[in-house]
Amino acid sequence: MGRELDLDIGPVAHGGFSVARHEGRVVFVRHTLPGERVRARVTEGGSQDRFLRADAVEILTPSADRVEPVCRHAGPPTADLTWGGCGGCDWQHVNLTAQRELKGQVVAEQFARLAGLTVSVPVLAVPGDDAGLHWRTRVEFAVDAAGRAGLRPSRSRTVLPISECPIAVPGILESGVLHRDWTGYRAVDIAVAGEAPAVIVPVASREGPAPTLTETVATPGWSGRYAVSARGFWQVHPGAAATFLGQVLQALAPQPGEQVLDLYAGVGLFAVPLADAVGPKGSVLAVEGDALACEHARANAGDRSQVQVLTGRVEDRLGEITAHGADVVVLDPPRTGAGRVVMEAVLGLQPRAIAYVACDPAALARDTAYALAGGYHLGSLTAYDAFPQTHHVECIAVLLPG
Repeated sequence: MGRELDLDIGPVAHGGFSVARHEGRVVFVRHTLPGERVRARVTEGGSQDRFLRADAVEILTPSADRVEPVCRHAGPPTADLTWGGCGGCDWQHVNLTAQRELKGQVVAEQFARLAGLTVSVPVLAVPGDDAGLHWRTRVEFAVDAAGRAGLRPSRSRTVLPISECPIAVPGILESGVLHRDWTGYRAVDIAVAGEAPAVIVPVASREGPAPTLTETVATPGWSGRYAVSARGFWQVHPGAAATFLGQVLQALAPQPGEQVLDLYAGVGLFAVPLADAVGPKGSVLAVEGDALACEHARANAGDRSQVQVLTGRVEDRLGEITAHGADVVVLDPPRTGAGRVVMEAVLGLQPRAIAYVACDPAALARDTAYALAGGYHLGSLTAYDAFPQTHHVECIAVLLPG
C-alpha cells in the first residue's frame, strides 16, 4: 500500500474501476479511463494478494473523454486534502456521453460472462437532471467527531466533511444541512419530494420515526401519489420512478382480470397502477420485507380491494406467492438480486411475462441465466442512466417464455 505504479489502463470493470496489470497481477484502478496511462497509488493489497486496488493520482496520457470534475470533492484525495476524497461520484472525470457508453459496456460484459448472452444496450438518459447534475433527491450524510456532515471515501469508514455536492438537487444544499452542528448524531438524512421543502432527519444511535413524504408519479395513461418515509426507499433521480413505471407497464401490458405479482414491492410504485390495469376482477399480490413500506403500500392502494400486501422476505413468502399464481410478475429486488430460489419459484408459475428492474447488472445477468435455464428468454433489455457521474446503472429486463 502506498506504492506508486505507472500503468496502462485496459477495459472498464463493474464497480467504477478500470483494469490494469502489474507484474502479472490485476490492478483495479479508480479515477481513470480505458486507454489512458496513469500513475496510480496502491490503496489495497500486498505482495501475496491476487489483485490490487489503486487510485490514479497523475494522468500521464489522458483519454479524449476526460473532463475536469465539477466538484472539488471528486477524485482521489490530494495530499493537503484540498481536492478529492469523496467516494460518491466515480466518473465525474468522464464526459456524460462516454459515461453512458462505459455503463453499456459493463452491462454487456456481465451478460456475456454470467448469462452467456451477447447484448448491445444503449444507456438512456432519464429526464429530470441538469446534464447529469442536480438529480439526487435523497442523501444520507455521515457525521464526523466534530459534528460536521460529510460523505465517505470509497471503501472507507472515514467521514470527509464536504462543502458542495453538485449531483444533489438544489433544495438539499439550500437547507443548510452542511453548515449545521450535528454533534450527538451518527448521520443526517435529507430528502426532497417534488417542489416541497427539504425534510431533514437527524439519525441518533436509536432511530425514531421519520416524516412521511408525498411523491407524485405521472406516466402516459396513469398518474398517482405515493406516501413514503423520508428514510424509506424511493428512486433518488426525480424522473426515475415515472420512467421505470412507464417501461414496466408497456412491457407487461397487463389486462383486466389478470393475476399480478409485485415482489420487493416497496411502497407500491408498480402494484398500484397494475391494480388499476387489471381492475377489480384481477388481483395483485405485493410482497415487501420492510414493515413501514408495507403500511405505506396499503395506504397508497387505498380502496383497491384487488391489492393484497404481505410483509416479509420474498423467500419466506413463497407459499403464498405460489398459491396466488401469476400472469405477469414484477421483480424489483435490492442490489443482491432475486437469487435462484426466488427465480425458480417465479418461473414455476409460468407467467406470460416478467419485468425485472435491477440496480446491479451482475445480479440481473445471473438471474437471467436462471430464467434461461427455466425455459424463458430475454425479450428485451433497457438500461437507464439514473445515477449520472457514478458507475451505477438501472436496467429493466423483460423475460418471456419459450
